[in-house]
Amino acid sequence: MTVTPVEPCTFALFGALGDLALRKLFPALYQLDRAGLLCPDTRLLALARESGEESRHLATIAEHLRRHVPGVELEEGVLQRFLGRLDYLSMDFLNAGDYAALADRVGEAQRLIAYFATPAALYEPICAGLAEVGLAERTRVVLEKPIGHDLASSRKVNDAVARHFPEDRTYRIDHYLGKETVQNLIALRFANSLFETQWNQNHISHVEITVAEQVGIEGRWGYFDKAGQLRDMIQNHLLQLLCLIAMDPPSDLSADSIRDEKVKVLKALAPIDAAQLSQQVVRGQYVAGSILGKPVPGYLEEDNANPSSDTETFVALRAEIRNWRWAGVPFYLRTGKRMPEKLSQIVIHFKAPPHYIFAAEQRPLIGNKLIIRLQPNESIALQVMTKEQGLDKGMQLRSGPLQLNFSDTYRSARIPDAYERLLLEVMKGNQNLFVRKDEIEHAWLWCDRLIAGWRLQGEAPKPYAAGSWGPLSSIALITRDGRSWYGDF
Repeated sequence: MTVTPVEPCTFALFGALGDLALRKLFPALYQLDRAGLLCPDTRLLALARESGEESRHLATIAEHLRRHVPGVELEEGVLQRFLGRLDYLSMDFLNAGDYAALADRVGEAQRLIAYFATPAALYEPICAGLAEVGLAERTRVVLEKPIGHDLASSRKVNDAVARHFPEDRTYRIDHYLGKETVQNLIALRFANSLFETQWNQNHISHVEITVAEQVGIEGRWGYFDKAGQLRDMIQNHLLQLLCLIAMDPPSDLSADSIRDEKVKVLKALAPIDAAQLSQQVVRGQYVAGSILGKPVPGYLEEDNANPSSDTETFVALRAEIRNWRWAGVPFYLRTGKRMPEKLSQIVIHFKAPPHYIFAAEQRPLIGNKLIIRLQPNESIALQVMTKEQGLDKGMQLRSGPLQLNFSDTYRSARIPDAYERLLLEVMKGNQNLFVRKDEIEHAWLWCDRLIAGWRLQGEAPKPYAAGSWGPLSSIALITRDGRSWYGDF
């Protein structure tokens, strides 16, 4: 099959020597080049404050490519071609005068894609600088999270960007939306009547969404302690996954049709007020423990820690969606740092049959589950009930998976990283994997209410040992409903 590259562009990466750019974005761009998806005329501009010889900074980028691209995929010819596209420009993003040099590098022929791998406080001066030198009209801007720390600040950031760039040229990125399995949610639900006819409160008892991180702060104390796990993970990643699971079928696959349905879900989320927090939300902070048999410090013992911080590193909550499809179906969301393993998955629990005819002691086994694993090892598995084999087994039941493991099933096909897909979609001008302004605002509106409730209560987060699955009260959160987290974590 012939690969058709997208139209040529100049891809300008602001914050090009930061961790995100070196670890994720340059490797993703390299993979697009390796796959033949970058036009021969596409150019790359690395923009950062660091001065000095251009060759030294380009060598730094090449070193990180060799480190972060798997060895079998690092082809010397492709690497040299990729580096040949790349220029470095030292810029002070707050200095309007530096944008003239950028305009000279870009020239007049190509579309510009400006990726902001910077703090959100720099979005406004970067947008103004691009507009001042006449680049705004042919530029698409890509905004990294977090966009603000509450509804008011997110509106301030988005309004500042909107003064120079309309919504149809603004791409708010959430890398979870680029994952192969997340994309498969659309196909799984709406291309298979087997699932879509069952996808409602008549057939589903509850839904779990878990995003567990094994790592701690990793030197991000200054950012994370002001944000916390609710702002850092729930407000964007987990609510986006919830929207894709819960939304109604869009009229088509256009960006606005999909995003319209996601906004409807966010509007239907039942608010959780201060009086409901103790029953519906658990907030935790890790203390010293062990990961993979090695001791690790508690959150308050990390480098540069504030020993009196009450920032949460874990959140579990019970959410409800007030609409016809999901009335009475709880959504249990859980995310935390210093968990026993790195794990992102969605578990759809289907209701048991109304009449049970098998052995009484096996009744807890009944109920199909759809397990959608996002990381590691992306896969989709449907847990079904079958009979145990053997002449002496009678009608003894067993639960087993009908499984699609992407790496096993598509052995010859490499699974693209989420950023590869997202960068390619920006180049194509396709916004359906990106977050619209009103999605951001409705998500913040819901989360702000939780944060306000925590402040009103004034309770410290509950401790949990690093290497555990969170505070004991997170188990009670789901067991009060007669359920347990999938896998008996």
